[in-house]
Amino acid sequence: MYMRTTVSFLIGAVLGATSILLYLGETQQLAIAATKPHVGQAIVPVRAGMSLPQSLIIPVDGVSPDRLKSNFWESRGGFRVHRAIDILAPRGTPVRAAVDGTIRKLFTSRAGGITIYEFDRDEQKVYYYAHLDRYADTLHEGMSVSQGDVIGYVGTTGNAPANTPHLHFAISILPPAKEWWKGEPIDPYPLLITTRASMLP
Repeated sequence: MYMRTTVSFLIGAVLGATSILLYLGETQQLAIAATKPHVGQAIVPVRAGMSLPQSLIIPVDGVSPDRLKSNFWESRGGFRVHRAIDILAPRGTPVRAAVDGTIRKLFTSRAGGITIYEFDRDEQKVYYYAHLDRYADTLHEGMSVSQGDVIGYVGTTGNAPANTPHLHFAISILPPAKEWWKGEPIDPYPLLITTRASMLP
């Protein structure tokens, strides 16, 4: 009887210790996984002196987070990767500044059509708006804009399909020299679908 009780106690102790080890191991794996980006998630480098990012708004009127689609890694012909998000909306829908900032460059290109490059207030990131139908009437380079200001309108200029009006929206970390056409692209999708992202009417 004593032997049987002792054996039962030892078995219970071993099983309990095993459960604890498995739990600790699983917890460690979850902690490691939490530090790794999900597939398609932006990897945002943190640099000395870099402030926390301002909360974004979805820069196209009437678009809710559930209507967004992650297409940052999609192929765009050959070896070119999209590195942006396409936000579909009817032609002429207002496009708004995603953050407070400065209009750094107004540019028309074969690929992007009518485009805007906006620097944030700290000149750490550049926000790129492309395929616009037209600019807002008073928009000009060097102009300060507040988050939510209308800066343009959705269109299909550049290489956008004529029957698919949308905003091509990209974010890049600016290099030290602040060239508006360079930078490290980051995926806007996870930033726009967070609870911090708001939708304008």
